[in-house]
Amino acid sequence: MKTLNELYSSLSARRRYEVWFVRLGLADGGGAWWFRYLLMNPGRGGCAGDPSAMPVQVWATCFPQDGKPQSFIQGFPLEGLDLSARRQTPFHFRIASNEIGENSCRGALAVEGHAISWDLHYRSAFRVTLSNKGWIGFSRTPHSDALFSGNITLDGQRFEGNPLGFGVQGHNCGYRHRNFWTWTHAYFPRSDGRSGTMKADAGQASTFEALVYEMPFGLVFRKAVLWHEGRVHEFKNLQEIRRDPDELLWNLRCSTKAGFRLEAAIAGAGPSIHRLPYVRTDCTGSFEVANNSLARAVLRLERPGMPVETLETSIGAVLEMVGRYQPMPPKT
Repeated sequence: MKTLNELYSSLSARRRYEVWFVRLGLADGGGAWWFRYLLMNPGRGGCAGDPSAMPVQVWATCFPQDGKPQSFIQGFPLEGLDLSARRQTPFHFRIASNEIGENSCRGALAVEGHAISWDLHYRSAFRVTLSNKGWIGFSRTPHSDALFSGNITLDGQRFEGNPLGFGVQGHNCGYRHRNFWTWTHAYFPRSDGRSGTMKADAGQASTFEALVYEMPFGLVFRKAVLWHEGRVHEFKNLQEIRRDPDELLWNLRCSTKAGFRLEAAIAGAGPSIHRLPYVRTDCTGSFEVANNSLARAVLRLERPGMPVETLETSIGAVLEMVGRYQPMPPKT
């Protein structure tokens, strides 16, 4: 069975990145974590002479509820990589004590005096390909409504649970990074109507994912996907109302021909904004990526013949922005 994690890149590719990532918000509301397993320019060994651009990298980022995010990044030579072949399933990516597969990931990093380790398992009911533009690249979500169990340890502090957290596992690839993009994913757990507690079952949550990025010839890709009550709703006429890369705010709206209207407000302002340099695949330097994995999201849903519904999460969303551009004014 084909999966959305299958390897795309050839190990002879001299200019290409491919990344498998996990974002989970802790179920107790104590923060969020981001893990990345990166393959970059394998055919040329990353970017020669740049220690921050090794061909294989593992990233771990902690977003504490009260404090500034911390990133821990370790690079590895290509020779130690155990990677499943193209079009082979199940997928696996292994380097040293780090691994990601179809339904689990683990890691152990020692960076600048810090020790980070994790062992996670996840399951979900929904997956989606958000964008697939051939050689330009793709954005896939093998686990959109992921439910995580396992443990994470940072300098002796241990986070453990079943469930441990909720979030997303994604898979992206490209010849180069885009000059600008905005991406969000929001997870809305469904509460138990009698107790008010969250239901810890895959398939019980709603998720929202939206992506806008620059394409060749002045074109712009725009798409949003809502997974709600066991059904998928795709929106391709996404209109941006507000985009603020300084405060990390994004407001948008979209609709379908069937009359389904959706308005979204994603707020990533505050101390949890994390700005990191990403190395360009042509090795000419780096650019800044702003990410807040403790963002807030509010969705307003209007469906014909049904009352207006609002979905909210205070820490269950991630918002990422790169570059500056002027969104097209919404149609009136």
